[in-house]
Amino acid sequence: MQAAPTPSHRTASSLQRNAFMWTLALLVGVAAWDVLGQDLTLAHAFGDSTGFPWRDQWFFVHVLHEGARRLGWVLVLLLALSVWWPRGVLRRIDASERLQMALSALLALAVVSIAKNLSATSCPWDLSEFGGVARYASHWAWGVLDGGGGRCFPAGHASAGFAFVGGYFALRRKQPTAARWWLSGSLLAGLILGLAQQVRGAHFMSHTLWTGWLCWTTGWLCDLAMSSLRPRLQFSHSLPAEESSHAAS
Repeated sequence: MQAAPTPSHRTASSLQRNAFMWTLALLVGVAAWDVLGQDLTLAHAFGDSTGFPWRDQWFFVHVLHEGARRLGWVLVLLLALSVWWPRGVLRRIDASERLQMALSALLALAVVSIAKNLSATSCPWDLSEFGGVARYASHWAWGVLDGGGGRCFPAGHASAGFAFVGGYFALRRKQPTAARWWLSGSLLAGLILGLAQQVRGAHFMSHTLWTGWLCWTTGWLCDLAMSSLRPRLQFSHSLPAEESSHAAS
């Protein structure tokens, strides 16, 4: 007779099923934005035939672009270091889950970067209707060159926030409240950075939305992989030295 699934197995299955449903729902939502075709309409709210007035605005360029990008890499480095030297809420999850947080962020950044470098889609500020030379072409018009520089889809800069969404999956089993805060912060950061680039004319809204979906999906797939690999990781249940000493006392 086959053994009944344990409560922990049922919980894990429920979490993955919920994540799958959210992934599908988000995909439908992002695809719906593409179908509605509102990218150009929204872009015209911030630019005209002379370009985008806020393109070189100091705060958008040096804080929300350059500064945020550097901060994103600092956070990735801190997550990597936390695998061995955790702080705060990260001390309450095991090393394999902290490794998952770091890896999911790096993988999300890589996925977005690769997709962007393969894309022939140009940025809004490259289009002729905004003072550039390219013509508008959907990012789904594969193989169609728009006359611009391309490499603008999806939104690379928004991934400096969205890439950390994967941390939600690593936290949600043991620290659900922290996981929700982490998810909210990552989504908010990605949207703010994406909107900043929208105002500057660097990206369409669809670019930002697809980046968010790619980062979410990468984080979830990383969680699926780590869930199967975790029992084989030698340090999966290890505690930091300080916590181990407390546990032994």
